[in-house]
Amino acid sequence: MTPAIVGASLGLLAAGGIVLAISGSPPMRRLRLGDRLAPYLRDAPRASRLLDNARAVTPFPTVERLLGPLLRDVAGFVDRAIGGSNSVRRRLDQAGREMTLEQFRVEQVVWGATGLLLGLLLAVVSALRGSHGRPALFLVLALLLTLSGVLLRDRALSREVARREMRMLAEFPTVAELLALAVAAGEGAVGALERVTRLSGGELSRELGRALADAHAGASLVTALESMAARTSLQPLARFVDGMAIAVERGTPLAEVLRAQAVDVREQRRRSLLEAGGRREIAMLVPVVFFVLPVTVVFALFPGFYNLSLSVP
Repeated sequence: MTPAIVGASLGLLAAGGIVLAISGSPPMRRLRLGDRLAPYLRDAPRASRLLDNARAVTPFPTVERLLGPLLRDVAGFVDRAIGGSNSVRRRLDQAGREMTLEQFRVEQVVWGATGLLLGLLLAVVSALRGSHGRPALFLVLALLLTLSGVLLRDRALSREVARREMRMLAEFPTVAELLALAVAAGEGAVGALERVTRLSGGELSRELGRALADAHAGASLVTALESMAARTSLQPLARFVDGMAIAVERGTPLAEVLRAQAVDVREQRRRSLLEAGGRREIAMLVPVVFFVLPVTVVFALFPGFYNLSLSVP
């Protein structure tokens, strides 16, 4: 890179920093409707956003607290640009994460900033090594890495939801049989749920405990269980909630229903394992055909070729 390009880049960076500092200052910040109505609706003045005790999403909480307003503004821009707020809220609920949509968007901004820094680092390393690549290519690479970081955080949340639901599905037969034993011993539906959540651990037990907390807060048990089923996409859990609702409302025997559901889930897991084993069996043929078999053929034919080469005058 020539000194002129380096100087122009530094000048552009300094100008961008000055513009960001001026546009983010309180006199230039646009007032929202809530800020205008706050002095007339609240007794105490609104605290500064620099003093928020929000959960830290970076290893540097002090720097994060200082840059909190800027991070939230950028997170709001990402939310408006990407959209899908309802989907993100649902997946956060499904993942059992106690974070808001704004905190998740801040994490996406941090991941995107990491990608941007990686792109800039590659550009600096390439410049130090004397590469004559075009700066526009490095700019495009940095933008692609930034977008990849934002999308990877969203993908990571989806994978977290899938792993949690798999754990819940694996825990369901045991929890259902424990509930069946408690109900057969004379416990009611609420008492059986309280006993199982107290004695067991895991994702499903935490969801049941959350449903019990909603029931103790005033909601009916059926409504709390239906809300729990709505937070997940597991069909066995929906059938479990339907069985509990019918047992509570109509007084039907619950123990046999729970045992039958546990057997159904175990059979479903067994079929899933057989299907996965079949797919892995086909995948195992790839190294056998392309690696093991050629090596075996070479070892089998090499002595003959070697003897032929010695016999040729």
